[in-house]
Amino acid sequence: MAEKLRLDKWLWYARFFKTRSLAATRVAAGEVRVNGTRTEKRSQMVGPEDVLTFAQGDHIRVIRIDAVGTRRGPATEAQTLYTDLSPPEPKSRKTAPENPGFEGKGRPTKKDRRIHDLSKARSLE
Repeated sequence: MAEKLRLDKWLWYARFFKTRSLAATRVAAGEVRVNGTRTEKRSQMVGPEDVLTFAQGDHIRVIRIDAVGTRRGPATEAQTLYTDLSPPEPKSRKTAPENPGFEGKGRPTKKDRRIHDLSKARSLE
């Protein structure tokens, strides 16, 4: 008989979720697919060669289970439990804009304030 483990427990062992109860909640909500089939059973048994699909943040993860594992160990140990089949994550679209120069919006730099003060003083003469 092949080694099997509860789905929520495996997701927690593999460090996809911070707590086992969080993993169980996501499974119960039907947000995890096992071999392409949506499941709501936390106790669904999974083993090597099963493929899991679930959302993590705004990225869809496709994971093939390689090993069941015996504990929730360090991240390096957890990464040996699966192979990531997900397409590469797209470049971040949420890049922070460069700090704009003072154009009447935002806070001026010290240099901008000096120039502004000098132009004010000259206009009063």
